[in-house]
Amino acid sequence: MLSKTLRIVLMALVAGMLLVSGAMADDIELAKKSTVESILKRGELRVGFDAGYLPFEMTDKKGNYVGFDIDLAKELAKSMGVKFVPVNTDFDGMIPALLTDKFDIIISGMTVNQERNLKINFADPYIVVGQTILIPAKLAGTIKSYSDLNDPKYTVVSRLGTTGEQAAKRMIPKSTFKSFDKEADGALEVLNGRADAWVYDFPFNVLFKAQQGKDKLVHLDTPFTYEPLAFGIRKGDPDFLNYLDNFLRQIKNDGRYDRIYNKWMKSDGWLRQVQ
Repeated sequence: MLSKTLRIVLMALVAGMLLVSGAMADDIELAKKSTVESILKRGELRVGFDAGYLPFEMTDKKGNYVGFDIDLAKELAKSMGVKFVPVNTDFDGMIPALLTDKFDIIISGMTVNQERNLKINFADPYIVVGQTILIPAKLAGTIKSYSDLNDPKYTVVSRLGTTGEQAAKRMIPKSTFKSFDKEADGALEVLNGRADAWVYDFPFNVLFKAQQGKDKLVHLDTPFTYEPLAFGIRKGDPDFLNYLDNFLRQIKNDGRYDRIYNKWMKSDGWLRQVQ
C-alpha cells in the first residue's frame, strides 16, 4: 500500500504532466494560427505599403513597385520560399487594412510609436530615421533649428497622419500648422514660397532638396526626433514576430541588408527609374 506522502507526490507529478501537456497543446494551436502558416499554405506574402514615399516605396516608369522597403519585402518573401504580392494602400488606412486581413504585413516606412503599438505589433526596427526640416533659402540663418519655428508667424507643413505631423504639433505648437495628403504637395508649399518649413523624414528631405530644392531650399539635416521604422503585424502572433526578428538579424549580418541600403540610401542612380 502506498504511503500518504508517496500518493501526494504522485498526484503532484500527474497534475504537473497534465499542465505541461495542456500548455504544449495550447502552443501547438497558437502556432497553427500563425500568419506564417497562412503565408506558407497560400504560397504568397501579401505586403501592404503606400507607394510614394521616396526612396522606400515608389512606382517606376514601367508601373512596377520599387524602393528600399520593396527590396526588403522581396527578400523576406524569398526567405520564406513564397511569392511577393504587393498591396498598395493609403497610409492612413494601413493599420485597419492589416487588421481586416487585406495583407499579411506592413512594410511601409512606418514609425513605431505607442499609439500604433496599441493596435498592432512591431518587429525589431530595420532602420532608424528622424524628422528634419526644409526651409526656404531666405530663412537660412534666421531659422537654425525646429525651436526657432515656434511662432505663429511661421507656417509649418507636413503630411497628414504621419509622425512629421505629430512632431510639428507636439514640438512646434505655436506655429501655424497645415497638413497635406501627399509628401510632394507639402514640400512644394515651401519650395513655392507658400510655407516656411516642411517637417518630414530625413531620407525624403535629402532627396527632395537634391531633386528640386538645390539652391532654393536649406536642409536642417540634424534629426530632432528618434524614429525607428519597423514591420507591422497583427497582435497575438509570436511565431511570425520571431521569424521576422531572426530574418532581420540574418540579413544585417550577411551583407544583404547593406546591399539594399547602399542601393537606395547612398546612391541616386535609381532616380532614373522613377523620373
